[in-house]
Amino acid sequence: MKKNILSILILALLIVNIVLTSIMMFSVVGASKKTTQLVTDIASVLKLEIRGEDGEVITVPMDQTDVYNITDLTIELQPNDDGSSHWCLLGVAFSMNMEDKGYKSFGSVESMDAKKSLLTEVIFEVIGSYKMDELKSGGEEEAKAEILRRVQSMYDSQFIFRVSFSDIKYQ
Repeated sequence: MKKNILSILILALLIVNIVLTSIMMFSVVGASKKTTQLVTDIASVLKLEIRGEDGEVITVPMDQTDVYNITDLTIELQPNDDGSSHWCLLGVAFSMNMEDKGYKSFGSVESMDAKKSLLTEVIFEVIGSYKMDELKSGGEEEAKAEILRRVQSMYDSQFIFRVSFSDIKYQ
């Protein structure tokens, strides 16, 4: 008789254990999916991305990225509505994909230095076409995209895949 009661007690504890394990499993799986999605989103933000010719997103790892900097550019901006003139002081960095065939032709420091005046001209034309208020209120991203488009068109290549502004100051 004691063996039957002990068997029933063990069976009851086994069933309770299975129920609690399944409850814990369902609650952990939901949180785990959310955590995995968050980590995936953060990882995708940290990667540099470019678009291929067919529109697909190509990621460029940091070890395959080279940067060419043009610093201390002083650009006169369009006058404001009240006629006052303003200036922009900034540095521009071009991120280049070292694995792209265009990088092998144009991406060396000597080649980029030789074309620095052309790159600077594009920067001056694009930034100089904005008013200070336009740049401060979201125009910087538009200006970066326009500079990138013009530079890629100039080189007829997408080895330069990102334009960044650094140390930007307005007066």
